[in-house]
Amino acid sequence: MASLSSLSITFDCKDVETQAIFWAELLRADLDEGANEFVASIGGVHNAESPTPGMLFLKVAERGEGKNPLHIDLDDPHYPADVELAVALGAQKVASFAEFGIEWTTLKDPEGNVFDIGRKAPTDESEPGA
Repeated sequence: MASLSSLSITFDCKDVETQAIFWAELLRADLDEGANEFVASIGGVHNAESPTPGMLFLKVAERGEGKNPLHIDLDDPHYPADVELAVALGAQKVASFAEFGIEWTTLKDPEGNVFDIGRKAPTDESEPGA
């Protein structure tokens, strides 16, 4: 069974608040707790229990060349194992990151579409042997 358990649709935003409120009101949904000027979400991003994809809004200074401003994020509780699987299947690893309590790797599929695989960053309490 695949370890990829949920996904979110991620928006690179110049104005996180405006984008998040627009989509929340359009979908008649509540913003998840913890929203701020840098990150906001709807639908429990990185939540395997969520019945639908979440929507994640991230602040970016500018949209990078070759990076889609709208992309899929896949949640992987066994991260980074499925990053290596994606690479073996033809994806190209772009870079890895850790911010806002989430760690992830950005990849490109065989046609160059950007996507991310990541998870909530483990805390000292949840790490094996802690």
